[in-house]
Amino acid sequence: MTISATLHALIPLVADLALELPERERLRRLLAALRTVLPADAVALLRLEDGEWLRPLAIDGLVPDALGRRFRIAEHPRFAQLMAAGQAMRFAPDSGLPDPYDGLIAPSSGPLHVHDCMGCVLQVGGAAWGLLTLDALDEGRLSDPHSLAVLQAFSNLASATVSTAERVSQLARSAAFAGVQRSPMHEESAPRSLIGQSPVMQKLKADIALVAESDLTVLIAGETGVGKELVAQAVHARSARASRPLVSINCAALPDSLVESELFGHVRGAFTGALSERRGKFEQAHGGTLFLDEVGELSLSVQAKLLRVLQSGQLQRLGSDREHHVDVRIIAATNRDLAAEVAAGRIRADFYHRLSVYPLHVPALRERDSDVLQIAGYFLEENRSRLGLGGLRLDADAQAALLTHGWPGNVRELEHLVSRAVLKALSRAPGGGGSRHAHRPRILTLGVHDLWAELPARPELAPFRALPALSPRSLHGEEQRGLRIAVENYERHLISQSLARNDESWAAAARELQVDRANLQRLARRLGVQAGMKKPR
Repeated sequence: MTISATLHALIPLVADLALELPERERLRRLLAALRTVLPADAVALLRLEDGEWLRPLAIDGLVPDALGRRFRIAEHPRFAQLMAAGQAMRFAPDSGLPDPYDGLIAPSSGPLHVHDCMGCVLQVGGAAWGLLTLDALDEGRLSDPHSLAVLQAFSNLASATVSTAERVSQLARSAAFAGVQRSPMHEESAPRSLIGQSPVMQKLKADIALVAESDLTVLIAGETGVGKELVAQAVHARSARASRPLVSINCAALPDSLVESELFGHVRGAFTGALSERRGKFEQAHGGTLFLDEVGELSLSVQAKLLRVLQSGQLQRLGSDREHHVDVRIIAATNRDLAAEVAAGRIRADFYHRLSVYPLHVPALRERDSDVLQIAGYFLEENRSRLGLGGLRLDADAQAALLTHGWPGNVRELEHLVSRAVLKALSRAPGGGGSRHAHRPRILTLGVHDLWAELPARPELAPFRALPALSPRSLHGEEQRGLRIAVENYERHLISQSLARNDESWAAAARELQVDRANLQRLARRLGVQAGMKKPR
């Protein structure tokens, strides 16, 4: 390591501070530059949340699911020591403290345990903002005497980088919502429960940020298990009502006879069993937000009674003539097509239009590309913590299987699948079937056989499986130019055919061909295949 090499890496990053760059690109450049100076196998930038969690914002060299994990500092002594040190420090190679990244450094086919580790606290505005960490699988890789000084310099630049990214984001929000006052607690990004960086999730987060500032009624639509309630929580958390209650009610769980009482409240003697006066959900949510889950299940009569409250904020408790005024922001959710329900006569048109002032669509998990690995990482870390395991990881085949599964049950299905797989893997591990304190492997690896005893059928792959193999006759003449040319032409044919069957969607074609979308696009660029181009003859 030389001073000139360090300066060569730092100067472009300083220049980047004056550029308008997306946050992800700004952080990616920072970590890439750090790896050119310090020979780490993996680097990560983690943000401190609620004083007890570390959330990865950017990674380089770690498996994709690491980006979805949330590390509780109290459960990871290395993180705790780094936060307490307040400056760059390196752990001795023979340190007995478990490393949070054991088994998470890519590629995962080699050693699993980290043998060299260093990190530094990032300070922003005089307070601890997060951590910058470096890990290597080989002992002594980070032993250069100048490493700590270089890391400290990078941490100072990283602090300026994240501060710049937050300031740019804050200015963009201020431009979009001129005149709207926000408290500091609302300057954070979307809640950590909203995991994913796919284009559809980026759009959803942008829509949440846009509508949260207003008091508009929001209708959240999406399939069962996609996380509609988390979206409602995110809208409330970013709104001016965040300090007020978020009250939820599942409209499908109550019979018609109780819905009116639950929503509007009742007075004593209003019905048999009404022994005292009771406030309804609307009054409980006064000043805050009311979340009506499964709103499409409400009967026509209840819809009619809700209209007046939605329009004027006026309500009457069941059995009372006295009117109450409530100031409530409504967020509703449904897995039904409410427009179709209106056409079928099951939803009132005026009720539908009152609810769908600002519609939000939550994408299905199958539409979210590699987000599935980040979400799986979140559930893996959750299970690791709950079961007291040292490390929990997916092997390469398990990662590929998760990426190609159709996910009819969406995120909820993934959560249950991961929990079952962890128990299966633990039961077959030495000492795994015993008590919590029994001897267990330091790193537990999940394979495809833990996820599924038998891979589920995938009807969406039927067209691909039915594609006839190209015969030597169809490749006549290619053998004259060699096997490589013949294989490339065959790959062009497969990719073009898949794109044509899937309306030129790269994500759908990648699922059908059982490859990562980014890898498919790189291969297509090399082969000269573009979406929408004519099929090769």
